[in-house]
Amino acid sequence: MRHPSLQRAFGCTVIAVAVLLAVFAPLLAPADPNRSGVDMLDLPSLANLFGTDDLGRDIFSRVMHGAQPSLLIGFGAACVAMLIGVPIGLAGGYMRGRIDLLVVGVIDLFIALPGLILALIITAMVGATLRNLVLVLGFVMWPPVARLVRGQALAVREALFVEAARAVGGSHGWIIRRHVLPNILRVIAAQFAVSVSVAIFTSASLSFLGLGLPPPMPDWGGMVRSGFDYLSINPFMSLAPGAAVTLTVMGFYVVGTSFK
Repeated sequence: MRHPSLQRAFGCTVIAVAVLLAVFAPLLAPADPNRSGVDMLDLPSLANLFGTDDLGRDIFSRVMHGAQPSLLIGFGAACVAMLIGVPIGLAGGYMRGRIDLLVVGVIDLFIALPGLILALIITAMVGATLRNLVLVLGFVMWPPVARLVRGQALAVREALFVEAARAVGGSHGWIIRRHVLPNILRVIAAQFAVSVSVAIFTSASLSFLGLGLPPPMPDWGGMVRSGFDYLSINPFMSLAPGAAVTLTVMGFYVVGTSFK
């Protein structure tokens, strides 16, 4: 899939389906995702498209309901990363000098730390709630955003229209708001989509490691982990939520990279 328009079409389709599931899962799901039953570890059938898990719950319904927390974490964490990273990157890239040296030092310090390990440590300390995951993942993901924005601001600040704005006495804040930021919004929007994909994947990884949303809330990463012990009986316990994570992450990622 090398053509950008095909990438965007695929990504937008996946995102649209994920958003529809997140919004309308209570209406579309064939069963209550938390209702257990006596038919445990059933294979896929017309009654249960992906079969049932070890508690007799419908896997298909749980995968559908798992879209909502995943997208909430993805969008929320990406917004936090943008709120932190964009101003820092703009300040460093436009102001240069000591401010830029400080910004680059802080960015390099955070990027040197493994993001997943840092998120794992902080989540273990503060607890794995929806709000905490959003804040933790947003805090972990802001350095790449700041580095990208800084690079774009460095290029734009040398443009003739920025030089003209400085020549007529425009303040730094006014020039950044009116000239620098509007010219890098496309890149910021693309990075936002990539950040959503990273947040969803990292959240699923934390859930797989046991630091995800608490049960019985449907969580794709936690569902993948719980199905590991039953792969030989009903592999869809892990395959279905794993495919949901893969497709959703891929959808946001290809949309973001196709616009960069």
